[in-house]
Amino acid sequence: MTSNMTESQATTVQEGLQGFAQDWSSDKQTFHVPWGKAMMWIFLLSDTFIFGCFLTSYMNVRMSTRVPWPNPSEVFALSFGGEPIPLILIAIMTFVLITSSGTMALAVNYGYRRDRAKTAALMFITAAFGATFVGMQAFEWTKLIVDEGVRPWENPMGAPQFGATFFMITGFHGAHVSIGVIYLAVVAMKVLKGDYEASGNYEIVEITGLYWHFVDLVWVFIFAFFYLW
Repeated sequence: MTSNMTESQATTVQEGLQGFAQDWSSDKQTFHVPWGKAMMWIFLLSDTFIFGCFLTSYMNVRMSTRVPWPNPSEVFALSFGGEPIPLILIAIMTFVLITSSGTMALAVNYGYRRDRAKTAALMFITAAFGATFVGMQAFEWTKLIVDEGVRPWENPMGAPQFGATFFMITGFHGAHVSIGVIYLAVVAMKVLKGDYEASGNYEIVEITGLYWHFVDLVWVFIFAFFYLW
């Protein structure tokens, strides 16, 4: 009897392993979330931790330094022949990036309608907004480095940590925006060529949108913590 029970248990285990292998090979999904979307969410979660560490470090450095921190309203002011306007460039950059979220949302909408022309056009517009943002950020960096003499290791306007935290945080975010612009352009060209028509699956547009909305959301936090505080 013991022998029969052992054989029965062995058979059950074997069937269980076979069942597991069959489920794995047939791509079973618990929550019916496509792998591409799930992987993007995991990537964005890891990126959230990185940006969170950067912003937390920035707040710690700013609160612990004994040297006066530069006033962002003065540092990031621009003059157009008259009195300097505080944060005018940053306000325009924020407007451009938030507007790009709207065009990206429309691109996802038309993607699921399988409207290739409008989807590609809106993605190209979104990429153009992103490129404009990066261009304005390059102008901002040039002004601080060339005109103000700010460096990652020194700052003539106050606390030396200002330059290090500024270039690290905005540079890391700018790299994300630049990668997003390339990502958007590549997917838009593939949409325009009809590469997704055979499968009828425009899910890649939504996945691209997830990345872009994340980049926009991170900028909102950078804007609030770095420029308004």
